[in-house]
Amino acid sequence: MEVYVKRLFISLAAVMVLLFASCGNKDTYTGTAKGNNADITVQVGYKDGVIQSVKVTKHAETAGVADAALEKIPEAIVAHQSLNVDIISGATETSKAIVNAVKSALQSANADLSKFDTAVVKEQREAQELTTDVVVIGAGGAGLTAAITAASEGKKVIVLEKKSIAGGNSTLATGGMNAAKTSYQDKNTFAEDKGVTTKIAAAEKDYPALKDLTATVKSQYEKYKKDPKGYFDSVELFELDTMVGGKATNNPELVKTLTKNSKESLEWLATIGADLKSVGSFGGASVKRIHKPVNAEGKTVAVGSYLVPILEAQAKKAGVQIIFDTPAYAIKLTDSGVTVEAEATTVHAKSVVIATGGFAGNSEMVEKYKPELKGFATTNTSGITGDGIKIADALNAALVDMEQIQIHPTVEYTSKALITEGLRGDGAILVNQDGKRFFDETSTRDKVSAAEIAQKGNYAYLIIDQRMADASAVIQGYIKKGFTKTGKTIEELAKEIEITPETLAATLQTWNKAVEAKTDSEFNRTSFAEKLDTAPFYAIKVSPGVHHTMGGIKINSNAQVIDKSGAVIPHVYAAGEVTGGVHGANRLGGNAVADIIVFGRIAGKQAAANAGN
Repeated sequence: MEVYVKRLFISLAAVMVLLFASCGNKDTYTGTAKGNNADITVQVGYKDGVIQSVKVTKHAETAGVADAALEKIPEAIVAHQSLNVDIISGATETSKAIVNAVKSALQSANADLSKFDTAVVKEQREAQELTTDVVVIGAGGAGLTAAITAASEGKKVIVLEKKSIAGGNSTLATGGMNAAKTSYQDKNTFAEDKGVTTKIAAAEKDYPALKDLTATVKSQYEKYKKDPKGYFDSVELFELDTMVGGKATNNPELVKTLTKNSKESLEWLATIGADLKSVGSFGGASVKRIHKPVNAEGKTVAVGSYLVPILEAQAKKAGVQIIFDTPAYAIKLTDSGVTVEAEATTVHAKSVVIATGGFAGNSEMVEKYKPELKGFATTNTSGITGDGIKIADALNAALVDMEQIQIHPTVEYTSKALITEGLRGDGAILVNQDGKRFFDETSTRDKVSAAEIAQKGNYAYLIIDQRMADASAVIQGYIKKGFTKTGKTIEELAKEIEITPETLAATLQTWNKAVEAKTDSEFNRTSFAEKLDTAPFYAIKVSPGVHHTMGGIKINSNAQVIDKSGAVIPHVYAAGEVTGGVHGANRLGGNAVADIIVFGRIAGKQAAANAGN
């Protein structure tokens, strides 16, 4: 009844607007306000004291994250004739910016703003009690994958999402998904000998506990060199890269599960319309292993904003019920399964999958487990606050690696937007204020971040050229958002970022010679791509930011949650960043998407099987 009344109110409001509009010609006013990434511009139709229309005409907000706000906030302002409309959860800054832009437009129209300061009566939700086979907490990448998988097993599935939109942190993922021994890799020419041999040597020297795994990889590579057909990679090399990247503190069984299921999971994505076919290099990987999506023009695009809408659409197609604006706060074990308590909602199910993400968006929680990160900005959405970890902890679940928190080296200095690691993998370099390189840009995130923090001002500049920009819709998006400084020559770019032109030019010359020789005598980088020699040139000012929490709920290879005594908690599963153990002390770029898809599928399948029992 309440939903009907609300819809009737909005419909009547719309009719009133049309009646008022008929009294005279529509006057149009423009307003602008600072959005999450750049300015948002709106066009407001205003006449005779009535807001007749609101249209967002220009923005650079993140696709997927901001979509709901861009659509719903203008509609709500017109319907309610008020600027006090509800903010879209998960797109707070975008919502506020649209409201402020409309306010600016009304000011230019000399409107009486007090008239639009009226309170909007918030719809009161009736408490509901639901029963299902599987309930998933969190509609991010892992949660949606688990839901799709469980539904494909013939189970009834409900997803509870705290925000107004699906996606969570997955929407912000910019790189791609790591997978080994794929057909897409075989379309590349193998030129990563130094990457493989360097990793084997490092593992032999620094990680004796990995000697058997290292020996296996060494044997595989020696065999490949005798008959070099296709592109060299293996599940074991992927495993070794991940273990070395995590400083061998990872749970080995979880890493094995991740790597051996990566190819199948990548292929599964293709079956639902998410084809990640562009292969590239990423930090910490010995070979080209990260798989990225491309648009119709063949340019790489951000994986998160590409993948999440496909997963959400597939979930709905499979009959999954997604309930938004419904944060869960407790799981209770019952004789027949579980009961999940959430805002105005109680769900009884045979199985539950916790997929709420990590806690890098919760500064207090980050500081609790790693005090030295106090004051660091985060790349995470506001909803990534450790809710699932708290729920599991109250259920007596074991938590692991909670102090392992990753900072990402390339966060745009002003907006704090994440700049994809793929730029460095595709050939970009980092320079300090002196215009000089200072580290291997494709090393692991923890090491690159530490090197960056050691520079004057704790920041650096990411240098790219037009050749890279032409191949990447992601870079073109950065340019559109105003993240870049530009120069027709490298000397001109140097002046734009206040670096000595001769020094930066010399750095580029040295780097381009290293690319030609495939040898970096300065920092032993093994991933080169193309030379940076195509004008114009671009620079993005970057600094480290809190990015990923490797710690979380302890699980086994079946995604079952383990309690503090080491026993399996019945009916309870977890997947994605809410879990701990997969990544150890440091996550490799591309492994987060692999994690959410691989373990999301496992959790969904196991939860469905449990529901069947």
